[in-house]
Amino acid sequence: MGTLYLVRHGQASFGAEDYDHLSPLGQQQSVRLGEYFRQKGVAFEAVLTGTLRRHQQTYDGIRAGGTYHLDALLWPGLNEFDSLAVIATVHPYKLEKPDSPELYRHHFRLLRDGLTQWMNGVVSPKGMPSYREFRQGVVDALDHVRKHHEGNVLIVSSGGPIATAIGHVLGTTPETTIELNLRIRNSAITEFAVNRKRHSLLTYNTLPHLEHADYADWVTYA
Repeated sequence: MGTLYLVRHGQASFGAEDYDHLSPLGQQQSVRLGEYFRQKGVAFEAVLTGTLRRHQQTYDGIRAGGTYHLDALLWPGLNEFDSLAVIATVHPYKLEKPDSPELYRHHFRLLRDGLTQWMNGVVSPKGMPSYREFRQGVVDALDHVRKHHEGNVLIVSSGGPIATAIGHVLGTTPETTIELNLRIRNSAITEFAVNRKRHSLLTYNTLPHLEHADYADWVTYA
C-alpha cells in the first residue's frame, strides 16, 4: 500500500493582475515543505502536477528543498477552476480589488454562491467545463495513481481539485466539498492511503512543516 500526498500550491498572488504566480512567501512555504519531506525520509516514485504556473513553481520549491530529481507529469485535470468566471455567473459586474477584510469576505461569499450553483448544474461559467467534467479530470488522476503506482506519489494542485478528490473518496455533497475547499491552506498536505481497489482518506489540510513557532506567520489561505 502506498500513500498519495496531495499538496495545495504555496501562497499565490491574490488580488494581483496575475494570480498564477507564487509570492515570495509561497516560494518559502514550498521549499520548507520539501525540506520536511527530506527530513522525514519521504521519497516519491511519481509526481503529478496541474499545468498552472503556481503548481509547477510549488513543485520546483519542493524539489529544491527535498533534493528530488523526478520530473512531474503534467496533468491538466488537476488545474483549478476559474474563480472569476464562477463569480461572474452570480455577479455579472466588475468586482473591486479585494484589498480590505470586507471586500475579501464579499469575494468569497460570491465564490461560494457561484460554486454551489455550478456544482449543482444550475450555471455554466464562461470558458469552463461542467462540474461533472471537472470532477472527472480529478478522478482520472486518482485512477492513474491507483493503477500505475504502489509506492508514494505526490500531487501538487489547487484547493478545488483537492477538495473534489476528497469529495469523491468520501461521497460528500457539493456544499460540503466547497467548505473543504475554502479551508485548505497554502502548501497543506492531504494524504490518501492507496491500493489497487480504492483510495482512503488519512489526513486533511495538515501543515507539519510549519508547526514550529518560527513559521507561525507562514500560514496562509490564498
